[in-house]
Amino acid sequence: MIVVTLSMGSVTGARAQSEVEGHIKADVVSNYIWRGLDPGHVSLQPEMSVGWRGLSLTAWGSVGLSNFEDDAREIDLTLSYETGGLSLGIVDYWTDANDKRYFCYKKEGTGHSFEGFLAYDFGPLSASWQTFFAGNDYQEDDGKRAYSSYFELSAPFRLITCDWDATVGLVPWKSDYYETSGFSLTNLSLRATKAIRISDSFELPLFGQLIANPSSQDFYFVFGLTLNAF
Repeated sequence: MIVVTLSMGSVTGARAQSEVEGHIKADVVSNYIWRGLDPGHVSLQPEMSVGWRGLSLTAWGSVGLSNFEDDAREIDLTLSYETGGLSLGIVDYWTDANDKRYFCYKKEGTGHSFEGFLAYDFGPLSASWQTFFAGNDYQEDDGKRAYSSYFELSAPFRLITCDWDATVGLVPWKSDYYETSGFSLTNLSLRATKAIRISDSFELPLFGQLIANPSSQDFYFVFGLTLNAF
């Protein structure tokens, strides 16, 4: 799933441009981990986006490679706007775990979850808040909308020729979506990225990431690479 930071996940608002810009890329990851949760195994995660004057539209997906039958297929669409360090937008997350039909929006069975987000980049630190406001986000015990939310702090830095990013993420209240019973620390991660130069015009970014979920007592080590078309 797309991760909302200003350094996915995952959502990065396009910087204010005078011309239309875009990119196409794909990550291959050894394990699909999102906000401390484990949605899948080895996965291919393509992304494409187009942006103009701070407004951007992004499509992101994930499909399992090693456990194709069990891993859910996912497509996320994000509309965002960025000005200065402020970024805000809406994400439509869809998986085929509940229903194979993409255009099914009924309460019972829909695979869509809609989330609003607000983020700010302070320079050495960025902060973001995400809340589900529609779609498949209900408490199992009473069937009421949960408004599942997630807060994250992220600090990028450079060390030993690598780009690093340290992240702390938490869920503020009970959420069946995040598998929490109340206020919970769900995501502690440290990621290192190194671009390997293949030729004068081509680099291959490689990354490793340690991820801990104190709430569920899970720990992950993820390796991945990024293929950039443009």
